[in-house]
Amino acid sequence: MKHGIAAFILAAGLAAIPALAQTDELPAPSPVEKELAARASDVTEVTLGKNMLVFAAKILNSKDEDDAQVRKLIEGLQGIYVREYEFDKEGEYSAEQVDQLRKYFETNEWSSLVKSRERKSGESTDVMVKLVNGESHGLFILSAEPKELAIVLILGPIRMEDLAKLRGVGGLGVLGDVVHDVDGKEKDKDKAKDKKGDDE
Repeated sequence: MKHGIAAFILAAGLAAIPALAQTDELPAPSPVEKELAARASDVTEVTLGKNMLVFAAKILNSKDEDDAQVRKLIEGLQGIYVREYEFDKEGEYSAEQVDQLRKYFETNEWSSLVKSRERKSGESTDVMVKLVNGESHGLFILSAEPKELAIVLILGPIRMEDLAKLRGVGGLGVLGDVVHDVDGKEKDKDKAKDKKGDDE
């Protein structure tokens, strides 16, 4: 409930300060982002640059333990970008578009943490982490399903286990769905490994 109030206040702040909310676009191939948004039936876009994160940190109650943890977390971040596209039917976006997004982050700075491909369903999940001196300073998640595509990019010190803490911050409830999908795929993968080990 506390996080819900914080989310409401932040959403009001975003509406009141549109210039800050829109200064930073997703640092990925912009034509791809625009094409996906144009074809999708439902679009969720959350863009929180450094200015908006500073604003969000100020409205959180530093005396509340949960809020204090979230405040400390977002104060160290440079940006949070969430894009979720839902399509009425399959084939509304191409594998080439997904590859463009994926390849944008396949550099020496980013390391693959999760790479899941399901041929039967056509689903894929990529989780990449930006390492600086052995520490995580960025997280990129790309989750593709036949009729859904979700992109999460967080710049700054962040870990997978921290994502749940951000769900209460304005508009970031979508992170819960993405994390759930990634966790589910990881658990399925672990079960498959265990089963393979038992068979051997």
